[in-house]
Amino acid sequence: MNKILFYRTSEIPYGVFSNFDMKHPIELMGTLWPSTEHYFQAMKFRYTDEKHMDAILNSPTPKIAAAMGRDRSHPLRETWESEKYSVMWTAVHEKFNNYPELKRLLLETGDTEIVEHTSNDKIWADGGDGTGQNWLGKILMDIRDKFKKELNK
Repeated sequence: MNKILFYRTSEIPYGVFSNFDMKHPIELMGTLWPSTEHYFQAMKFRYTDEKHMDAILNSPTPKIAAAMGRDRSHPLRETWESEKYSVMWTAVHEKFNNYPELKRLLLETGDTEIVEHTSNDKIWADGGDGTGQNWLGKILMDIRDKFKKELNK
């Protein structure tokens, strides 16, 4: 079975699947987030460190937002580990639901497996060698399935 591999935002056409994509900001909680990465990283500190959340929101790039989100000198919200997947799902869904061209691209992938391919991450990506959990790819495929069901109603 073929797979769609993505990682860098510059990879056409699937680079937009990356959370570092800044061409498609999302609006959640009454705030416009520059990328899904900004939102995801900031949510780690909701209820615990609003100033750090705002700093992440205003960081100039997703890479900086990610580094700020990994800064453990700021306390994570207590429920983070149990909520991180739903937070990611919400962000990715918002992005693909609000940009028709992205929704179309996602739907055009059919039933092909979608894989974030990098050795930098074994939870959200495939670990570069397939041993990772690929949660971002799984979320994209779940959202694709949701969109398919909506079309078939």
